[in-house]
Amino acid sequence: MVEFSVPVKALIKVGYACNERCTFCHTENYRELDDTAERIDAKIDRAKKLGYSMVVLSGGEPTLRPELFRWAERIAARGMDFGLVTNGLILAYPDVVERLLASRLRYVYMSLHGGTAKVHRSLVRADTFEAACRAVGNLHGKIAHLTINCVITTANVDKLIGVVDLLIGYPELTIKFSMTQPKGGGEKRFDVIVPDIEHCARRVHEAIAYGLEKRGDAPGPAFAHDGLPFCLLPGQEHLYDDLKTNDYAVMIEADEDDFFPVDDVAKVQPEKCEACSLRGACPGLYRGYFEAYGDAMLHPVTGKPRSNSYHFVPTRDVPRPPGAPCPVKLDGTTPYDRHRSLFVRLRDRMRLFETTTRDFADVELARVKDDLGQIYADVSNKLAPDDFARDLKKLVLAAECRTCEARPACTGCWTPVADDVFTRDDRAVHDVLRGLEGRVLDVGCGEGPYLDTLAEAARAGRVRYTGIEPDAGRARVLASRHPWASFEVARAEDAPLSPVDHVLVLRSYNHLADPEAAIDRAIAALVPGGTLTIVDNVAFGLVRSRELAARAERGPGEFEHYRNDDAEAAARRLAGRPVRLLERRDVGPATSNQWMLRYERTDGPLPDARPSP
Repeated sequence: MVEFSVPVKALIKVGYACNERCTFCHTENYRELDDTAERIDAKIDRAKKLGYSMVVLSGGEPTLRPELFRWAERIAARGMDFGLVTNGLILAYPDVVERLLASRLRYVYMSLHGGTAKVHRSLVRADTFEAACRAVGNLHGKIAHLTINCVITTANVDKLIGVVDLLIGYPELTIKFSMTQPKGGGEKRFDVIVPDIEHCARRVHEAIAYGLEKRGDAPGPAFAHDGLPFCLLPGQEHLYDDLKTNDYAVMIEADEDDFFPVDDVAKVQPEKCEACSLRGACPGLYRGYFEAYGDAMLHPVTGKPRSNSYHFVPTRDVPRPPGAPCPVKLDGTTPYDRHRSLFVRLRDRMRLFETTTRDFADVELARVKDDLGQIYADVSNKLAPDDFARDLKKLVLAAECRTCEARPACTGCWTPVADDVFTRDDRAVHDVLRGLEGRVLDVGCGEGPYLDTLAEAARAGRVRYTGIEPDAGRARVLASRHPWASFEVARAEDAPLSPVDHVLVLRSYNHLADPEAAIDRAIAALVPGGTLTIVDNVAFGLVRSRELAARAERGPGEFEHYRNDDAEAAARRLAGRPVRLLERRDVGPATSNQWMLRYERTDGPLPDARPSP
């Protein structure tokens, strides 16, 4: 097995016993369940085999286990770092900390829920505040990653600044505020301890702002939050912190036999969030909170551009000689995230590629990879591929995977196809353009990828072309290259309303800040019987080298898409308009990422038609 040095964590729950009785405890109903020492040994070895660089023990309270030091030594002996999710009580003893540091303790995620003993005790129902504070002092400055997590309930929601005051003198840690999850004790006492999420977000925002101001330019703690929608924390969205932002790849509960990818199934992004520009990294709402209170408190953020692609980079090789059975199926498929990973078949091995993107929500990644099959190998050396037909090679699920009984739980192995799917699918667009006659309005012509096809008809007098482009520089370049055409510098939402026979929105639809307004204006310009042709792309995954992906992400490129609508989403936006569908081409596993909609203008007003200026 070849590893590509990716620092990722495996989380092992050793059991659920604990020496505190937190009101919100996730595992309150399972406190009697402990895994055996032998199974934990095997899970540590499994983490090494899967290529993870750190094992983090959690619970319950993992430091209660008498095997703690032996497990730490076993982890270190296998070349991995060691981490703990803990209430920190045993770490109040300096000799314990020193012994664990010798076994490569590099990460501690520790609980402390108030700035005073009284507040902390009200949540943990034990007199442990002083011990927790001593643990912070013993750990500070000695490990690379120390996070102090404060879970927020109705008991401490108005006292968060006290936590900041307590910890502000420790510059080498992170103070994190986490909304109560309605699970275990949080679900049992939901009506009593779960705070109003808007009130909670205001208090978190105030506490973080207070801490940043108090810290000033001097070294000081970092700040983070979890479980709160970004729209309720303006200006602090980048401080979001969860398992994935901390490089956790997999976890395993005490009663499970193999690792599973970390996930966000406890959280939900309602339909209201679909148009939000911040959707990718945002946690949304805890499902239990949404089911109780709905989504009226959410205020989707729109009008900000977002990415339309993401990177898969190599993490390790799994040997597979020609003719050998699938090693992933034999070894176990569950540790691999179906949406964030894939294998690519090479001659004598299978290479695992993974993405850690935060630009897309997991449901979006699932749609791109598993539903639409829009995964491509980048065969160029460009920071941003600009000639998809030359630069990208489509990958499809291997034939053996399509009929494999393990497929429902497996990320799958992908292989390249010989077809140039981009040129093939684009041929349909060129055929439409060659058949146009009359006045043509091109909304958002950009770099003019289809102007050469229209040029012949224009020179023959069959087409009179006007292109609308908001970028004056691009419009000047297009005018110099295509003197037969007319170009106007304008936003699509301000396009001229003189009658036209055809409107084109070619690869610009998802670049429109307000597509409904732009399309309404375009339809208003169409004569009855005129056509509207919309062509654009869905998001896609790029399989790239780690070096090229890193260079691209450091590069000067900026997001230009406001959404990644497919044909279905665009058709929904056009519902109720005076147009009749002529043709629809959807994206799927056998196609490129380009879709097309063609409509004919019918008689009738727009839904909210306004008088022409």
